[in-house]
Amino acid sequence: NPQSSVWVVLLQYVTCCQAVQAENVTVLEGGTAQISCRLQNYDGSIVVIQNPRRQTLFFNGTRALKDDRFQMVLFTPRLVRITLTNVSVSDEGGFFCQLYTDDTHHQVATLSVSVPPDTPTVEVRQEAVEGGEVELTCLSPRSKPPATLRWIRDRREIPGVVSQQENGKTVSVSSTIRLPVERKDNGAAVSCEASHPALGGQKRVRHYRLDVYFAPTVRIIPPPGILREGDSLSLTCSITGNPLPRDVQWTRINDTLPERAEISGTTLQVSRLSQSHNGTYLCQAQNNYGRAADHYTLLVYENVSVTTMVLPTSHHATTHPITLLITPNPGAVIETHSAVPYAVIGGVLALLVFTIICVLIITIWCSVRQKGSYLTHEASGLDEHGEVQEAFLNGNDASQGKKEYLL
Repeated sequence: NPQSSVWVVLLQYVTCCQAVQAENVTVLEGGTAQISCRLQNYDGSIVVIQNPRRQTLFFNGTRALKDDRFQMVLFTPRLVRITLTNVSVSDEGGFFCQLYTDDTHHQVATLSVSVPPDTPTVEVRQEAVEGGEVELTCLSPRSKPPATLRWIRDRREIPGVVSQQENGKTVSVSSTIRLPVERKDNGAAVSCEASHPALGGQKRVRHYRLDVYFAPTVRIIPPPGILREGDSLSLTCSITGNPLPRDVQWTRINDTLPERAEISGTTLQVSRLSQSHNGTYLCQAQNNYGRAADHYTLLVYENVSVTTMVLPTSHHATTHPITLLITPNPGAVIETHSAVPYAVIGGVLALLVFTIICVLIITIWCSVRQKGSYLTHEASGLDEHGEVQEAFLNGNDASQGKKEYLL
């Protein structure tokens, strides 16, 4: 029959031209995946969708597998679409779109699951002690594809030793650095950054502050001014160290603490001071890495006594009171009030005494000089008198010349 032959040829043409196409999809773990099967020249044939384990999910739009995460959202002659919620890496693989006709057609829609890294963690493999090294490891335990780790300090990258380990379909990544440390590095900030294609240019960052252990330092903060009997003493012991020492010891060298001494935390207080409290006080602190101490020498002065003296300004002038503060310090007689400029009077008196002494010295010197001149002339007169006597005894005549002598 020619007519029936035409229908057979047409059916064969339609059957041969039916086709199915599948689309690959990538989704973040925990997200929702849309798996689509596109149909061409669909004639109502059976459409089957299977999971990577070849389990039938849907048969012509009817659920075949009891998994509520899968939902049929669209079934038309052109497009069949299902959704998968709360996707995990175990769902990864090829989903089959099959069209059953005289010749079975199928396409595979590959589902890829991307696992972004969580914020990395920092582990201390070796504790930081002053003068030593610290070993830090940044760990991203799970990512797909592997995350990229970078160490940053003061906006500069620190190269680390990177290692990877596969955990099923995910990868564990670590980066290790070693840093020399001093006590000034205690509290210094370092950061580990994790980058991943699924983060869209963002980074997961873990900040870490170095914890450097070191021996304590101790400094006693002294009180201001001079302490006198009856005053109160307060000494504060300023302590640094890591770990910070919990116990602070106050002692007095070669003696015990005063009975009225009170210790509150790092502060030593002594009320109503007396000279018996004099001595050297010691503050000590220690931790597992060393011990330190500082000392303060206490010197308590006697109380100030006030004495009033009356000094006359002149013979006819009225007297003026002067208040003197007598302190135990050497030369500590301090004039606090006076109505007469005694310093000027003292200067004038000193100049007068100096002038009198000079006059006396000159007078004595002149007297001694005159007495010496008189004695010299007297001796000369005696010599002349002797010559006269000698001439008289020898009987010298007038021929030798007449000489006159004045005796």
